[in-house]
Formats: sequence, C-alpha cells, structure tokens
Amino acid sequence: MAALAVEQVVEQGQSLSNILPAMQQKVGDKDKALLQELCFGVLRTLPQLEWLINKLMERPMKGKQRSLHFLIMVGLYQLMHTRIPAHAALAETVEGAVVLKRPQLKGLINGVLRQFQRNQDELLEEFAATEMRFLHPSWLVKRIKQAWPQQWQQILEANNQRPPMWLRVNRNHHTRDEWLTLLEEAGMKGFTHPDYPDAVRLETPAPVLALPGFAEGWVTVQDASAQGCVTFLTPNNGESILDLCAAPGGKTTHILEVAPEANVLAVDVDEQRLSRVYENLKRLGMKAQVKQGDGRYPAQWCGEQRFDRILLDAPCSATGVIRRHPDIKWLRRDRDIAELAQLQSEILDATWEHLKPGGTLVYATCSILPEENSEQIAAFLKRTPSAVLSETGTQEQPGKQNLPAAEEGDGFFYAKLTKQ
Repeated sequence: MAALAVEQVVEQGQSLSNILPAMQQKVGDKDKALLQELCFGVLRTLPQLEWLINKLMERPMKGKQRSLHFLIMVGLYQLMHTRIPAHAALAETVEGAVVLKRPQLKGLINGVLRQFQRNQDELLEEFAATEMRFLHPSWLVKRIKQAWPQQWQQILEANNQRPPMWLRVNRNHHTRDEWLTLLEEAGMKGFTHPDYPDAVRLETPAPVLALPGFAEGWVTVQDASAQGCVTFLTPNNGESILDLCAAPGGKTTHILEVAPEANVLAVDVDEQRLSRVYENLKRLGMKAQVKQGDGRYPAQWCGEQRFDRILLDAPCSATGVIRRHPDIKWLRRDRDIAELAQLQSEILDATWEHLKPGGTLVYATCSILPEENSEQIAAFLKRTPSAVLSETGTQEQPGKQNLPAAEEGDGFFYAKLTKQ
C-alpha cells in the first residue's frame, strides 16, 4: 500500500493528503499509523532512496514493473529508519512482490535489500558526501540558501524531522493552564508557547481521542504558527469577519473561540475541502456562514459587503510546512513560485476593496520564501496608499517570518495591515 501511495505522488503528482485517508481505510486499525509512517518517511528521504537504488541495481525498473521500484524504497526505508526488525522488513517487502502480482521478481528484491545490508555503512558514507544529502530538490535548496544565507541548513534539517504535535486549547471551556493540569492527570506532558496564548506542544504525539475533552471540543490539533494568525487578527464580538481560503477550518473555529459573537464568513475555492470546515464547526458546536468562492472575485460571493476584519491565509508554496507534508518537495516546481505570487497579489488587491475603512487585514502564508511574503507585502504597500503596516516588521522588511524549528511552530509569515 505504501509503495502504491508513493508511486501516485511521485509519478502522477497526487497529493498524499488526498490519497492516504482512503488507503488507511483498507488496513486494520493497528496498521494505519505504520502506513502513514512509511509513506511520510519514504517521501521525506526520497533522494537517498533513489540514489541507493541506482547504486544497487544495474538498470531501473520501468513500465509495469515501476511499482516494485517504490516497493524496494519502502524496504530500504524500513531497514534504515524504523525499529522494524531487519528480517521482518525484508520478508514483508519481498512478499509485497506477490501482492503486486510480480512473484517472479521476489529474488531480485531480496537480492537488492541484502546487498544493501552488506554494504550499508560504505553506501551511506558515500551518500553523505553528495549534494543530495539535504533531501530536497536542488531548485528549492538554491531558493532557501538565497533567502536565508545564515539559516538555510537549519531550515532544511527542520524540514526533514518529524513535526511536533501542537494543540489549541478552547478558551471557552478552560484556560490553557487548567487544560494542562487535565493533560498531566491523563499521564501526558505539554509545553506552552511564549507568543501564542492558546498553544500547547505535546512532549510525545498522541492519538486525539486520548486527549482530555477532544470529542467535547476542549482542544483542537493546530500548529502554533497557524494560531498566530488569530493572535494578530484580534477579532471582537459583533464584528463581521471574513476568513478567506478557510479550509479545513482551523482558523475559522479559532476566530469563534476568541470572539464567539462575531459574524464569520468562511470562504474557500475548493468545494471538497469545505466539508472539513463543516466538520470542525460541528465538533466545536459553532456557527459560521460557509461559502465556496474564488478569492479573486469577492463580489461573486459577498456582493458589496465590507468587513471589519479579514484573514487572508493565501494559497502558497507551503515551503514552511514540509515536515508535515513531505510530498510538497516533489509536487512543487520552481516556476510555481512566480505563479503563486501573482495569484496572491490578485487576491490581496480584490479583497482589500471589501475591508471597511479602519479595518484590519492579516495576510498570512505557510511559506518561507520572500517572493510570497515580505516582497509581496512591500509591493502591495507601494501600490495601495490606503494600506498601513501595523505591529509586523518595517516598511523595508514588512511582516513577521517564523522559520520551522524542532520545538517551534511551522514556517509561517504574517503581515497585519490597517485601512486608512
């Protein structure tokens, strides 16, 4: 299953978050987490696995045998990066050839994996000296180096780690400290964040249903940096608030936790992902207006309406959340960045027209690239006399940029703008 999932991502450009849930339905409960670990792990370490297969095989597998190329990757990943006993990883990977209806290739797979075991140390030492050791496509390494000459290696390293599990405590039920006490009573440990008042990081990731009050809506899984959007937005009861590009609804519900009496309109272009917004509102017992719509053409879904506050979590390269979505490294292309920047500026211009004078717009992305962030906002401020930057950065370097780090939130950018 993992081999087929990775093949769909790498060969067909499918997003893992689109294909994995359906695949997880086909395996037993105890295997769901393993399937996810294998898919994420292989996509995280893809260049290493490709390089090893090239070393271990005379010619690559093509055509109808292509699935077995990815099966070998899953085998190699288990041998190097999991605690699965080597004999079990080997036996199961070889058996996979039968499931993929290529039983005649069992010997070949067995041979490749055993050859790797024999020469593992020399091979990995040789790989560590190559450019591919950063486990990112070269165009992205180049862009990150250019944007962050001091921190680029730390960023790449953070992208290759398993992400921390951050939660958001629902302040309508408990204060953060009250909920932390409940967490400790349940035998778990959590840490707070200095900047985001509702955020808790679990010492060890846990299943959501093990968290005190998850089903009752006391707590939501949401990265700390994503929570920063609402910290900057400062929503108030009675205000009309637009949450644009709202799916899957984490920020919509956060707005309503902070300002339960606000009138919130949640809009997203993707009809399918809007179902997640409804699910999140339902679990937390909240109400918002939800609409499908394109951010470039607000008149189509809100007419002449103007808002007190707008949260624009713009479509972006997602280069700040690679540790949560390792397939981003292989789905994005260099040319996408300019196209995304163009789309962002169109949405920003169109949305600004629907902000009331004196109102606040927070522009946010989960990107770490300046073209989508500080440069985007600098250009907007230049062409929009009514826009004033507040609380976030300077005119020369507008906005606040978070970079991904082991015990921190994801890579995220915010700019808070006020309309004169």
